[in-house]
Amino acid sequence: MDYAQALWLYLVLLFGIIIVPGMDMFFVLANALTGGRRAGLAATAGIMLGAVVHTLFGALAVGVLTQLPVEVFRTMILVGAAYMAWIGYTLVRSSITVDHIGKAQSRSGWVAFRQGTITNLLNPKAYMFVIAVFPQFIRPEFGPVWQQALVLGIMTISMQLLIYGGLGLAAARARDALIGNPQVTQWIGRGAGVLFILAAAFAAWHGIFGHVGA
Repeated sequence: MDYAQALWLYLVLLFGIIIVPGMDMFFVLANALTGGRRAGLAATAGIMLGAVVHTLFGALAVGVLTQLPVEVFRTMILVGAAYMAWIGYTLVRSSITVDHIGKAQSRSGWVAFRQGTITNLLNPKAYMFVIAVFPQFIRPEFGPVWQQALVLGIMTISMQLLIYGGLGLAAARARDALIGNPQVTQWIGRGAGVLFILAAAFAAWHGIFGHVGA
């Protein structure tokens, strides 16, 4: 897997995980419905700041892992691929529906931003995700870890801005679409699950047969 392939695969995986309705999405919608576009975008910005911290954490984790013997690093890649496959399996098996998105208590843009950041930073699944996923896409042969992490971080916050920011700007319509079309949300989740399983298989194949190391 060359660098361009890794970036495209990460982009697809990123889209799949962000588009699935979840707590971050509901937080943005709830704030936008109560406080308008400003609150929705502030909540999105807070989540994006949390993603920056997760990216730094993932880069540090990969930096440590790359110093381990090649076989240990390869094992971590395979463990991460297995975790990605498990996420995919649970998404495919799930029936994601959105019954209700309540309005958040009226709050300022700063409060929405702060709470979005804190909520995102306190999510343990986010740290597990970057530990599992980043070793698949940040490789010593692709160059300095910090440069690769910077690219992945920019891609992550850009995708969050595109999806969550778009929902925040069109909160009422987005809420009605999510609540009024349960089958659509189910297929979004299952489609994302398939993407995770395919990405995990691709990562595992390269972890076993590809080059790992400098």
